[in-house]
Amino acid sequence: MAEQKAAQPAAKTESHDPAFPEAFLQFMRTGWREDPLAVSPRPEVPNYAKRRNALSEAFPGETLIIPSGNEKVRANDTDYSFRPGSDFVYLTGDRDPDSVLVLRPSGSGHDAVLYTHQRNSKDTDAFFRSRNGELWVGRTHTLAEKSTELGLETAPLGALGAALAGSAPGRTRVLRGLDPNVDRTVLAYEPDREKPRDRELAWVLSELKLIKDEWEIAQLQAAIDATVRGFEDVARVLPADRPVKERLLEGVFGLRARHDGNDVGYTSIVGAGPHATILHWIRNTGTTTPGELLLMDMGVEGDNFYTADVTRTVPVNGRFTPLQRQVYDIVHASQQAGMDAIRPGVLFKDVHKTCMRVLAEGLNDLGLLPVSVDEAMDEKSTVYRRWTLHGFGHMLGIDVHDCNNARNETYRDGPLQEGYVLTVEPGLYFQPEDDLVPAELRGMGVRIEDDVLVTADGCHNLSAGLPRSSADVEAWLASQREAGPRLPG
Repeated sequence: MAEQKAAQPAAKTESHDPAFPEAFLQFMRTGWREDPLAVSPRPEVPNYAKRRNALSEAFPGETLIIPSGNEKVRANDTDYSFRPGSDFVYLTGDRDPDSVLVLRPSGSGHDAVLYTHQRNSKDTDAFFRSRNGELWVGRTHTLAEKSTELGLETAPLGALGAALAGSAPGRTRVLRGLDPNVDRTVLAYEPDREKPRDRELAWVLSELKLIKDEWEIAQLQAAIDATVRGFEDVARVLPADRPVKERLLEGVFGLRARHDGNDVGYTSIVGAGPHATILHWIRNTGTTTPGELLLMDMGVEGDNFYTADVTRTVPVNGRFTPLQRQVYDIVHASQQAGMDAIRPGVLFKDVHKTCMRVLAEGLNDLGLLPVSVDEAMDEKSTVYRRWTLHGFGHMLGIDVHDCNNARNETYRDGPLQEGYVLTVEPGLYFQPEDDLVPAELRGMGVRIEDDVLVTADGCHNLSAGLPRSSADVEAWLASQREAGPRLPG
């Protein structure tokens, strides 16, 4: 659409900046060339339009408001790197903070308008005085350029207030928790406690994301392939005979993630020795020890925000001890049983039960269960969970824990469908202070996690580029070490 003019906000400058003499301001206002930005529609634009149409069909005659979210202050005048809200990206492909997608009823569907920041161009002082100016952040899109690239009508963010003011209570739904200004402007209208309007919008969006299209699967595969390379990078710098810091390994993987993708999809878990028993060990302040295990849960987030989520547990010195191998093989058997069970129509919770039964049987073989396997698996008991702690997996996509607002009947208690992508990640964790296990097991943690696509007759392991069996892991680690360190490229 044509560029629209709106009042520019006051320049936000650094607190320690020197004053701006008028002679300097006059000098800075002259002699700048305006170069056009070459833009063309992104190839995935039809995907975004299809998703907006599906959302439109779910809520005929209602206004739908989906914000991208705001930047968050990290410290004083520095912000965290901005990542737009996943549902917003899913519907628009836009990446900028403070933007808001408004779907307003029109005819048999909805008109979509993206309200977003105007460019701080060189016709105002903001381009060099504001922290959001182009001398600070680089060339940004005009409204017309963004409209061309995204296939969406755009409007200046300054016009959003009037658009929100015209959103009638009872006929408007907001994806809340992303933009406090939007939440305050459009007050919640929830007359039905059993079916709250705004929460219904959130779960419909989550359920639309359950089935991945071909483009999404390709995005996930690219992120997973980069993750495989990242694990190889780490294996190549992991010494077999001396300690190394967990943060070195985290950093090596992070280099791959920044080079081959957008970033890591979540904070990497690098758990050496007893740290492997801490499910979300993200401090990564420890060191590896030859003879112990190393658990690494890491994933690259691709350029379009789809993320991998892969875990491998390796013997630091290159060889599992007999007891380590026994525990590892139990977890591997559980994961394989889960993969073998996956197919359309199978209940998500039944895959969980399949994986957990194999773990319970393994715990029984280790002499740890205080009751029989059947008793341990009974819903009134589940004592095996002392050492398994979490479920078998979760949906994966544009979020590492994708579709989390979906209703239980379509996710946790529902059947799998062709096109779902999910993780399969059973584990066993024996805490260092657990007096109910033998001393030789204490401080040992094993998890194996892969990303699988549900197919017409089963599942396809998208992360098969990394070995899973204990023997294959040993051979893989040896081959990576023999190849030696490498830089991404």
